[in-house]
Amino acid sequence: MKPVLFSVSYAGLWGQATLELPKFLEKAAELGFPAVELMAKRPHLSVLDFTEDAAARLADKARGLGIEISTIAAYTDFTASPAATEVPFSEMQVAYIRQLARLGHVLGARIIRVFTGYMTDEASYKPDWDKCVKALRDCADAAGDEGLILGVQNHHDVAVGPEAYLEFLADVGHPNCRAMFDPWAPALQGEDLYTWAKAAAPYMVQTTLADYVRLNRYAYQPGLVNYREVPAMVRAVPLGDGFIDFQAFFRGLKEGGFDGYVAYEMCSPLRGGGSIENLDAMARKSLGVIKTLI
Repeated sequence: MKPVLFSVSYAGLWGQATLELPKFLEKAAELGFPAVELMAKRPHLSVLDFTEDAAARLADKARGLGIEISTIAAYTDFTASPAATEVPFSEMQVAYIRQLARLGHVLGARIIRVFTGYMTDEASYKPDWDKCVKALRDCADAAGDEGLILGVQNHHDVAVGPEAYLEFLADVGHPNCRAMFDPWAPALQGEDLYTWAKAAAPYMVQTTLADYVRLNRYAYQPGLVNYREVPAMVRAVPLGDGFIDFQAFFRGLKEGGFDGYVAYEMCSPLRGGGSIENLDAMARKSLGVIKTLI
């Protein structure tokens, strides 16, 4: 297994400090990460801003620092805007993946990460599922044309439960479509991390880690002079400081035969704020935990 730092951590999206990609590569090397995952949207690897020549220069920079660019993280939602049926949203996103694959080939990346789709309504669940299956087959072809693997992360609503996730990948049934199964979603869902990590491991190319503390929330009910519990908020903390059982998760991964990339991300509001000093401290501590786990 190889540790990876995800550039979203230094993209400023949740009030964090922002680094442009060349500076991010330098930061990853400074922190001791051997590989990186690049966020495929502004302010990082946007298809609007990056030519293949610019990607080649970034690849040279990474090589000079001794950093592998392992993964390109695409942002997809294949169930988006169901009312606008005349607009080919899926085709647009497949074209986005195709262009990222070209950039990824120049960068020397191995994987393009994608999501499925957010829930629209219950009546559309099966059509939404089928739409995502078809789109991911097209994306797997597009990635494979440039020599990259397509990885599906268990993030969006369609097939986000672990049993549904494995069923979904079986429905896609494409030799170039692999799993990127993370522990945070099943942990929030109350699932057994060891069991599902072991089940997913044979199909996996990467997992991505983040840890959280739960902050329980309550709404006051004046007529009852009491509180009603509502879904908890979570806040990101360094790996090992939150509620996710990474020991169980990695025991399952190892028993299932996983030997891929292990990425760390800071992609939500953080305990301690978004200063560069806090980001660096969280990344350093989390890298130490990853090395122990692997």
